[in-house]
Amino acid sequence: MRVITLCGSTKFKEQFEHANAFLTLQGNIVISVAFFEQSDGFEITEEQAELLGNLHFRKIDISDEIFVIDVDGYIGNSTKREIQYAEEKGKVIRYYSNGEIPLRVFS
Repeated sequence: MRVITLCGSTKFKEQFEHANAFLTLQGNIVISVAFFEQSDGFEITEEQAELLGNLHFRKIDISDEIFVIDVDGYIGNSTKREIQYAEEKGKVIRYYSNGEIPLRVFS
């Protein structure tokens, strides 16, 4: 059983949910974002954005690896910082775009 933190743009809500379900069904503990401000149209302040970023770094700290939701290879600035942080901490880094998640989780 591994602890995996999902990282990526919050505009990819469906892909986050899909990856979460798949990785959980593989017997992993999956940590995700608190909410999907971009896809749900929820506005946050700069202070809240900084708080959420720091919380996500702590999530990475307690994880064995991160799984980057990089739909069509898209990686934004926040996600780039999370990848760099995970690299510095020696975490395993896997990517959604590598096709490790099948198109259908449930059959």
